Amino acid sequence: MSQRSKRELRPDDYNTSLFQALAEAQKRFGANKIIIEDQDRKPLSYGLFLTGVFALSRLFKRYLKDEPRIGLMLPTSVGGAVSFYGLHALGKTPVMINFTAGQANIRAAIQTAQVKTVITARRFIEQAKLEDLAEAMSHYVRIIYLDEVRKEVGLADKLYGLAAAKAPALFAHKARPEDAGVILFTSGSFGSPRGVVLTQANLVANTRQIEAHIALKPEWRIFNPLPIFHSLGLTGGIVLPLLAGLRSFQYPSPLHVKQIPDLLRETQSSLLFSTDTFLNQYARAGAPEDFKSLEFIVCGAEKVRDETHNLFAREFGGIPILEGYGVTECSPVIAVNYPDDNHFGTVGALLPGIEARLEPVEGIPVGGRLWVKGPNVMAGYINIDSPYVLEKPSDGWHDTGDIVHIDEEGFIRILGRAKRFAKIAGEMISLTAVERIAEEIWPDSRHAVVAISDGRKGERLVLITDRDDADLTEIARWAKAHGTPALALPKRLLKIDAVPVLGSGKTDYVTLQKMAELDARAA
Repeated sequence: MSQRSKRELRPDDYNTSLFQALAEAQKRFGANKIIIEDQDRKPLSYGLFLTGVFALSRLFKRYLKDEPRIGLMLPTSVGGAVSFYGLHALGKTPVMINFTAGQANIRAAIQTAQVKTVITARRFIEQAKLEDLAEAMSHYVRIIYLDEVRKEVGLADKLYGLAAAKAPALFAHKARPEDAGVILFTSGSFGSPRGVVLTQANLVANTRQIEAHIALKPEWRIFNPLPIFHSLGLTGGIVLPLLAGLRSFQYPSPLHVKQIPDLLRETQSSLLFSTDTFLNQYARAGAPEDFKSLEFIVCGAEKVRDETHNLFAREFGGIPILEGYGVTECSPVIAVNYPDDNHFGTVGALLPGIEARLEPVEGIPVGGRLWVKGPNVMAGYINIDSPYVLEKPSDGWHDTGDIVHIDEEGFIRILGRAKRFAKIAGEMISLTAVERIAEEIWPDSRHAVVAISDGRKGERLVLITDRDDADLTEIARWAKAHGTPALALPKRLLKIDAVPVLGSGKTDYVTLQKMAELDARAA
């Protein structure tokens, strides 16, 4: 039976506010339906979730006054979801703070969004060992600790929450679809993060696009370990299940490799959001019965290696790993494979309602630079020097910065980031393609390729790997057997203990570039 959705995407489906969409979901699925849970194991129904949202919003109102944008620095949890909607109940815009981004980037993000208050939790700060970060932040922003101020919730707040939960659309701030739904920041994998303003309609639209692409069943359960400062962790892990009636289990960190497989089994989860890096680790730490309940797994942020696909095919009964593709500026999902039509090596077909065009790129004969347009495309960027001025997409089109090929069936193959091409002796070389050579030879290890300047040929490639016995002669041997030109081969090898990744799971190319340049200067 096909798992493609037969649902049509209509503008009326997403031309609404986040709260209106949530109110409609409660009406559709029932106030008593259990909808969200986390490691505290206190599952909430729609009714209880909204009761908590409104009770917390009254508490927020006493502290936040007329501040329009409020920072949220919370783990993936029920508390994170309740706080997100609690701010929306007051008409505040949540600004998601990436606590893994480093002090300089966090301060820049707070300045860019003009945030005066950040909501976090003492328990989270202690468990994540972020005391030094919180102390540093306290010198330039007010910090409210959720677990401390929650003690102030009184009987009147609880009664208000109960009443408001029965008619949420009446009690919540009357937002417009075009109002800001969240401010996120680009991953920073290639440089300083930028502020991305997504409207409420953007977020709702992306969930409806996903529903119109794959048939989701209300009885399914979503396991979300991705951080909510990550666009997929927020939209796919929190907003989608709440609006689509799927029960979700929110988990605070994808790094807990040993705990997550056990929890997948205990929660009988149907869907898992992950990245290749984390998924590969879960597979090695878990047992077949841990993954037995999964219908499929959705992976983004990085290419899913053949080794990961093969591992699941060999050890776990062939659970489909659906590679998808998205960018923060598109709320984030642009394309994803189908459970019953999974084209390995591609990131699937465009979601309904998204238009695409390819611009030719000099030196790259097949494919082009991908631009997209649709209801999920951001309102615009904000910059530190003009935090309330939107840098809008030109005519609604967003330049993804990715070089792709779209086949006759509409499936997209990522050839690489525009920034991830090097010009060597006049030829354009995909650094991503060179990484894949290393993955073919040493599939059990992590590799990255960067380009550094070269006085003779413009640039030269450096392979950075955690493989102890990696050798460039192996690369040369493979290339000769497969007809790969010598220009596409790394000329320098740098071995490290672990390839660094960002909190989102993406490879941290900024750090790797610095390491390669330092190594070259020291040589």
